[in-house]
Amino acid sequence: MRNSKKSFSLRIYLLIVVAISWPFQIAYVLWADTPFMRYALSSLPMMMVAVATYIVGRYVFCDGFSKAGWSWGKPKHYGAVFSIAMFVWVVPTILELVLGIRTIPRGVIVPDILENFLIRFIGTLIPAFGEEFGWRGYMLPHLVKRYRLRTALLLHALIWWAWHLPVIVDMGMTEKLADNVGISIAIMLAVSLIPSMMHAIVYAYIWTVTQSLAVVTVYHAAFDEIRDALEVSIGLSPLVQIWQMLTLIILGGLLLWKGNWQQLAVRKT
Repeated sequence: MRNSKKSFSLRIYLLIVVAISWPFQIAYVLWADTPFMRYALSSLPMMMVAVATYIVGRYVFCDGFSKAGWSWGKPKHYGAVFSIAMFVWVVPTILELVLGIRTIPRGVIVPDILENFLIRFIGTLIPAFGEEFGWRGYMLPHLVKRYRLRTALLLHALIWWAWHLPVIVDMGMTEKLADNVGISIAIMLAVSLIPSMMHAIVYAYIWTVTQSLAVVTVYHAAFDEIRDALEVSIGLSPLVQIWQMLTLIILGGLLLWKGNWQQLAVRKT
């Protein structure tokens, strides 16, 4: 006999997600020393968010996923999300090249960059779906039913940032932003918090407006893999990193303040 429906508990949901996905994040920090291992151990935690979400929605709370966003969206939506990802990463890179601030390394050609991006993009679609299914398709609507709209959005954004803590802490240790490791980690945590949270707002808005996990998944994969394709070929300068942080802060802040969240707000009922 099927279990009766139980009330959603954020604490239980996060405990299950962390228990299933964080071991792979920690494995990434400890053992991702080859390109294949970096890909595998960065993808598995993302996919495990979907696995944990399925377990919770199917067997723990038994509330299903009928409103997670099972539509393909429209062609204009895909054009829009690719444009955002391009603006964040490609525009500042081109500006640097045009202004002579940096040059393309010898031996690097544009077709190779595009091929690298395409391979990475296709390989990231399933992991990206894993996160979007969990954070936007399942958790966010539950938060909206419990809290005020913007409170729910900010809480979901904070959780999304916190889920990345193992990797963020590792970045603080390896980047050596200060002589003291603890201070370096604290700086990385502080610097990443607001841009990451505002980026989560961008993800949430794309999902809300398009009502499509497919569209927001494509954005997630495009954002990550345009960045990574540029990083391994041309490199990402501090100016590009500052550009992307400021862009996400401004865009996320504007959407949080003035965005049309009506389709998300109706989920309260």
